Amino acid sequence: MSSRRSPPNGEFFRFIRYFRSTGTVCEDFFESHNMFQDRAAYALSNCRLFVNPLCVQLMNFSASLQNHWRGKRFNSINRVLRDAFHARVYKIGLRLDFTCPNRDGTVAVGGCIYCNNASHTPQDYRPRTSVTAQLEQGAIAVQKRHKAEKFIAYFQSYTNTYESALKLERLYREALEFPGVVGLAIATRPDCLPDDILDLLSDLSRHTYLWLELGLESMHDRTLAWVNRGHGLREYIDAVERAKDRDLQVCTHLILGFPGESRRDILQTPALFNRLAIDGVKLHNLHVIKNTFLEKLYYSGQVPLFSRDEYITLVVDFLERLNPDIVVHRLTGETYRAITVAPDWSIDKLGVHNAIFQALESRDTWQGRLYSTDTRMSSVELNFARLQGAPL
Repeated sequence: MSSRRSPPNGEFFRFIRYFRSTGTVCEDFFESHNMFQDRAAYALSNCRLFVNPLCVQLMNFSASLQNHWRGKRFNSINRVLRDAFHARVYKIGLRLDFTCPNRDGTVAVGGCIYCNNASHTPQDYRPRTSVTAQLEQGAIAVQKRHKAEKFIAYFQSYTNTYESALKLERLYREALEFPGVVGLAIATRPDCLPDDILDLLSDLSRHTYLWLELGLESMHDRTLAWVNRGHGLREYIDAVERAKDRDLQVCTHLILGFPGESRRDILQTPALFNRLAIDGVKLHNLHVIKNTFLEKLYYSGQVPLFSRDEYITLVVDFLERLNPDIVVHRLTGETYRAITVAPDWSIDKLGVHNAIFQALESRDTWQGRLYSTDTRMSSVELNFARLQGAPL
């Protein structure tokens, strides 16, 4: 439930109270800072009047926020890239001859139950094709389709730090030498980031634009075990902290819709991300791809999937709780129609995006509306997760 007034035009100050016990959100808007301060001081000095007050948040909410986000109600990577490079920048996905530790027997065999790496990059990219050859092919495609002017070389398939630092440096630098490449995105697992690899990425980041993309997929260890990830939450927290110590930009991948995870389970995750101060997030709906173990489970009736409306509602709820400084790289997963089993609605990426935009508008909400320092995971909870690797 919520008690919300329509905001006045122009600049104003927003006062929000959230009550855990009732789930009620109350909002007031003040046109002057003095009025806001008087109301906030009264609330804080008389907190016994409220039931478990969670936050009192000051936000100078004006047209400048949506102007900063280029008209969107969330902090989009497209806006970040446009502001950084003043050009159309698109990723070119690369598929190299790597593997994963849960494929080769190091921590498990078979890989993640949902994974078919053919869904990541075009089928005519071969694992042993050189970085330069793939970039040449990809550049032609994104220039034709999106009128791209500059590129991010996206080391995407499998685990792209699961090699020696010497070999990885050669591959990364080969990508950076390609005309038009202005940065790197490195997708990997949290348990495949030894210090020498992080030092390499840190050195590269001083000279180029770089995102380290970490696959968490779920913050709940029971889910990570079920999908055969071969690591837990503890390894993720450790990897993020060591990466942030080196000033690396960290983007986390998260899949929404695993069996056994409730809405409450999923909506615990923004607090973790806020507490760790990650820089970016990619949201994916759980979808079933051909030639995966998940496909077998789906056909045996063990994998219910979100409807389109359920997913859209959950994404909006997630964004409301997410620190507005965190950059949203993706709102939904997508793959090729030919290898998609279900759900059918996930094939229409643009339609899902538009529906999320419309839901944000219709609910008059935005990324971070329910965020405050109190919505972050506490240091006690974070230490428990780090030491025990247990779901919170």
